Amino acid sequence: MARRSICFLAATLASLLSACTLEPQYHRPPAPVPALPSGIAGAPAAADIGWREFFPDPQLQQLIELALASNRDLRVAALNVQSAQAQYRIQRAQLFPTINASAVEQVQETPLGVLESEFPTAAAASTGTKSSLPTSVTVHTYDVGVGFTDYELDVFGRIRSLSHAALQQYFSSGETRRSVQLTLVAEVATAYLAVLTDQTLLDITRDTLKSQEESYALTQKLFSGGTSTELALRQAETTVDTARAGVAQYDRQLAQDRDALQLLLGAPIPDGIDFSRGLDRGNMVAELEEGIPSDVLVRRPDILAAEHQLMAANAQIGAARAAFLPSIELTGSFGTESSQLSGLFKPGTRAWAFSPQISVPIFTGGANVANLQATKLARDTAVAQYEKAIQTAFQEVSDALVARSTLDDQLTAQQALVTASAVAYRLADMRYRGGVDSYLTALVAQVSLYSAQQQLQSVRLLRLQNLVTLYKVLGGGLREPAAAARTSTSN
Repeated sequence: MARRSICFLAATLASLLSACTLEPQYHRPPAPVPALPSGIAGAPAAADIGWREFFPDPQLQQLIELALASNRDLRVAALNVQSAQAQYRIQRAQLFPTINASAVEQVQETPLGVLESEFPTAAAASTGTKSSLPTSVTVHTYDVGVGFTDYELDVFGRIRSLSHAALQQYFSSGETRRSVQLTLVAEVATAYLAVLTDQTLLDITRDTLKSQEESYALTQKLFSGGTSTELALRQAETTVDTARAGVAQYDRQLAQDRDALQLLLGAPIPDGIDFSRGLDRGNMVAELEEGIPSDVLVRRPDILAAEHQLMAANAQIGAARAAFLPSIELTGSFGTESSQLSGLFKPGTRAWAFSPQISVPIFTGGANVANLQATKLARDTAVAQYEKAIQTAFQEVSDALVARSTLDDQLTAQQALVTASAVAYRLADMRYRGGVDSYLTALVAQVSLYSAQQQLQSVRLLRLQNLVTLYKVLGGGLREPAAAARTSTSN
C-alpha cells in the first residue's frame, strides 16, 4: 500500500505540473496618449531619485520620516497589502490536497430482527436458545488514519487561473501602497511649504503694519500741527486697520495649515521644527533634470496597479472557461480499523479507501455562459480603467511641465516688480515726509508694494509646489540612499 500511495502522490504531482490554463494571452494595451519626448542621455528619472535626495531640507526629511511611520492612510494601505497576500495564499492552497489525520469511534445498535433477517444462521449460532435471545446487538468500530476529501485535480487550470488572479490582486495592492506612500510624501512637502509661506506672509504683514503705524503716527502729528488734512489722517488709519486684519488672517491661516500638516504626519509636529524663517531656508526642493524618459508613465505605481488589476481580470476569464469542462475530485484515506480499541494496530487491521469522482456540466441554466461574459466585461472595464489611468497621468505630467516652463519667468518678473515697488514706495515716502506730495501718493505706493510682496511669495510657493508635483507625477522614487538610511538609523 505504501508503494501505491507513493505512486498516487507522484501521479497527482505530475498532473499539477502539467495542468494547462485557459487564460487568454495577455498583451499590454497601447498607451492612448501621444508619445512623451525622450529624456536626455544620462539624466536620472524621477523614479530613480529617493525622497531624501529630492528633499534635502533636514526639517522636511524629519517630517516625511514621521509621516511614513505614523500616517493612518498609509497604515491602512499596508494592511490591505497583507490582506491581499493572505487571500492569495488561501487561493493557492487549493492547488494542493488538504491531508487530515482522524480518529473515529463508531457505536451502532442493530435490532435483532434485522440481524436475523439478514444473517439467520449466524444469529442463531451466536445467541443460543430463543428464550435467551437479546433484543439488539451493539457493534463498536474504531478507525485511525489519514486522508483527504474532495481534492480537485486542476486539469484545465481553473484553480491556477484563480490563483494567478489573486496574485495579481496582491501585486496591485502593493503598487497601490507605493502610490499612497508617494502621495503622502508629496502632500507632506506641500503642506510644509504652505506653512512656511504662511509664516513669510505673516512676517511681511507685520512689517507692513509696523511701517503703517509709523506713517499713521507721523500723519497724526502733522494733523495736530495743522500741516496735514483729516482725509490724510483717515487714509493712514485705514491702512493700519487693513494691516491688522491681514495679521489676524495670516495668523489663522498659519494655525490651520499647521493642523493640516499635523494630520498628515499622524502625530504632533516635533518641538524642534522651526518655521520662523519662512521660505528663506535655502535649498528645500531639488531641481529635476530637463527631459522626460519615454517610459515614465508605465513606471508610475498607480499605472502599475491598474495593469495588475487588468491582468487579474484576464486570469479570471481562464477560470470561467474551465467551468465548462469536466472536473475531477479525489477522496482517499489510509489507516487501520478494528472492532476493539486494543486491536487497532495489530496485523490484518489495515484499511484504505479511494474514491475518484468526475463531474461534467450538462445544464446550468446559463450560469456558466453568463459568468464567462461577466469576466470578459470585467476585463474590458479593466482595460478602460488602465487607459484612463494613463491619460490622467499624461495630463498631470503635461500640466506640471507647462507650469514649470512659465513659473520661472513669472517669478523673475514678480521679483523685479517687488524691487521696483520698493523703490517707488521709498521715494514716495520721502516726498511725503518732505512735504512735497500728499499722503495719498505714499499710500498707493505702499499698497502696491505690499500686494507685490504677497504675490511674490505666492509665486515662490507655486514654483516649489510645482517641483513637488512634478516629482510625484513622474513616479518619484521612494528608496533611501544607503548612507542616508544608516544616518537615520544611527540617530
